[in-house]
Amino acid sequence: MRRGLVHVLAWLLATGAAVTLSWWGVHTVLAGTAYDPPRALPIKAAEASRQESKAPATPSERTSPRPRRTPSAPPAARTPSPPPTQPPSPSPAATSTAAGEVKSYDTDGGRAVFDLGRTSASLVSATPGAGWSMQVWKTESWIRVEFSSGADRVSVFCTWHDGPPRVEIGTY
Repeated sequence: MRRGLVHVLAWLLATGAAVTLSWWGVHTVLAGTAYDPPRALPIKAAEASRQESKAPATPSERTSPRPRRTPSAPPAARTPSPPPTQPPSPSPAATSTAAGEVKSYDTDGGRAVFDLGRTSASLVSATPGAGWSMQVWKTESWIRVEFSSGADRVSVFCTWHDGPPRVEIGTY
């Protein structure tokens, strides 16, 4: 009886040590692969409403380069702007960058942010809404972000194969 108890105790100790060592090794490896979710660029409420109401009327205004803004304070002294008090509208909000124009598209399924240049575009971030999942496809001439929840789908499709980048939003 005593010999069987020693075997069971030895087996329990060896198994416990193996499980602990395995968990520690897997946990260490997986902790290094975790990534932060993509960050959306902060858009001030005043800039968003000003740019929504001031849409360019002619194609030449849409393709003209925007002047670069110079910061009035060093980056360390800036504070993030407070979130807007009203819910975001489905129309795009934009900010200018050196590479192009960064536009955010809010949909029922989430938000997609693109950097729209003169001849191409890139995806800055895509964040699904609560209860929605997301999938992204990229090629050399288009980017598609699809948000899905059950049978509902919202597609944000950015193309630039035959001209400057343009974004279409489809719900199906």
